[in-house]
Amino acid sequence: MTNTLRNPDTIHAPLGAYSHQVELPPGSRLLVMAGQVGKTLDGSVPEDPIEQARVALDNVKRNLEGAGLEVGDVVKLTWYAVGEMDARRRREVLMNWLGDHRPASTFLHVAGLASPEYRVEIDAWACRT
Repeated sequence: MTNTLRNPDTIHAPLGAYSHQVELPPGSRLLVMAGQVGKTLDGSVPEDPIEQARVALDNVKRNLEGAGLEVGDVVKLTWYAVGEMDARRRREVLMNWLGDHRPASTFLHVAGLASPEYRVEIDAWACRT
């Protein structure tokens, strides 16, 4: 049994690379991840928010791999962004990262994150049966 992704025909189609619903099968293994920022392993943080998003997604992927999971196991992403972010470029980065997978996703504009240098934070939930 796998996760079930749904987009009910009683509401609008998704506006981007996500599904409206993800149902987890009983007995699934669930990984809940802390928010990942655009900080590289060497401690550097790119200035460009899109590059920070790319690094944050790489950090999500590394967390998944550390737990024996992969991007296709992600069931929910939540994005927190400070200031303006080019929506087209963000969508490009996300779609490249996701491939054909479409987890549930939420995008929020916030006043700030844990440090002023951070412009993006992404948290994830992943599930595997």
